[in-house]
Amino acid sequence: MRLYEKTASELSEMLNNKECSAEELCKDVLDRINETENKVGAYVSVSHESALENAQKIDTARQRGEKLHPLAGIPIGIKDNISTKGIRTTCSSKMLENYVPPFNATVINKINNAGMTILGKMNMDEFAMGSSTETSYMHLTRNPHNTDCVPGGSSGGSAAAVSAGEAIVTLGSDTGGSIRQPAALCGVVGLKPTYGSVSRYGLIAFASSLDQIGPMGKSVRDVAMLQSVICGHDKYDATSKAIEYPDYASNLKENAKGLKIGIPKEYFGSGIDDEVKDSVMKAIKEFELNGAEIKEITLPSTEYAINTYYIIASAEASSNLARFDGVKYGYRAENYSGLTDMYEKTRSEGFGDEVKRRIMLGTFVLSSGYFDAYYKKAIRIQNRISSEFSSAFEECDIIATPTVPASAFKIGENINDPVKMYYNDVCTVTANIAGLPAISLPCGMDSKNMPMGLQLIGNKFAEQTLLNSAYTYEKICGGFDALSKAL
Repeated sequence: MRLYEKTASELSEMLNNKECSAEELCKDVLDRINETENKVGAYVSVSHESALENAQKIDTARQRGEKLHPLAGIPIGIKDNISTKGIRTTCSSKMLENYVPPFNATVINKINNAGMTILGKMNMDEFAMGSSTETSYMHLTRNPHNTDCVPGGSSGGSAAAVSAGEAIVTLGSDTGGSIRQPAALCGVVGLKPTYGSVSRYGLIAFASSLDQIGPMGKSVRDVAMLQSVICGHDKYDATSKAIEYPDYASNLKENAKGLKIGIPKEYFGSGIDDEVKDSVMKAIKEFELNGAEIKEITLPSTEYAINTYYIIASAEASSNLARFDGVKYGYRAENYSGLTDMYEKTRSEGFGDEVKRRIMLGTFVLSSGYFDAYYKKAIRIQNRISSEFSSAFEECDIIATPTVPASAFKIGENINDPVKMYYNDVCTVTANIAGLPAISLPCGMDSKNMPMGLQLIGNKFAEQTLLNSAYTYEKICGGFDALSKAL
């Protein structure tokens, strides 16, 4: 078994015991990238030299007997909407194709302080708008389990890299399911943390009230270890919550006895593939057989969640992306006459179709005469959805649902049908709307030999309960081999 096939926790122990060096590990993962990247397309850019340089520094520090973080020397990929000083950060858009940030996002400073090795930036849907990574201006990313299929989105590159062994762990961002959905389709573990638990400073905004950075990995323990690195209060983020955060990995416990799991009937209705339903219900049964208490609950406003999400997200996108005008930084049209013409041509040429679609929708719902009819109504539904979750968590510890309605679809199959594409987020958007933590983990393979995902949703700042529940299921079922046999 090569080093890239192992989990972060296994590699951490090996590095600590000097069974391998950080440089050997880094070289092995870089070799894997060279072997498979032409098939997968997970990266926008790979930082070979700086990655090896960091690995060598970690080895030198370890030889000197310095106390290192457990994840020191572990290779990590970063979604390309997270600012990295001196490393191109494009949002997979023509608009930011040559943008190099002059500062690090807070999560990058934390990763650097832990001594992790940044491998490069991961491909994504343009400005995180999409469910398949097909809207990237850079190139297609393919699902390692079947390269004819999408990896999900918008963090498709982050999920595909972990699945293919091109990174040990990665960071993604989740606005409506963009960590959990590709994690499910690629057969890996992905956590969307509670809103406010991880700093958004340096995350290029899509929808500020919904966006959240989170970890992806081969195992629940890997995700717990990385979450412990990136979480915490940040004075540079006004939405950051100043509470005490535990060491999630150290506190992982395997115990389903007494765990109360809510099953919302609204997440198992029409539109959810039968194989996905069966696989998720089988996973829930495993919890029950090991002592968990299963309770059917109802979240009636779920039927309005997709509409609510796309109104709020598009409205905020319209506002956030107004800064990309060709004046301060980023792409500028070459041929124009006057300032207004420069604005129009820059934004028309610099943004892709999906981004322009959402900007137009967002501008419409915020416009005079429609603000009350659409945006204010969406905010009222958001509050109702949050209230329903709060009531549900008075009865249960976690809520179990499918992550996505079906396994990965073929590249090009849905790209011209926005409604069908948006429906892929039907099970995930509610956690963002309510600001809740949620995790996706593999729960089996369908008849096409493609991964399916189980989603667990927790109460606000109850990541430890959520991770313990996911860890328990992983242990009951013996864990999963996230690496695709197709490669």
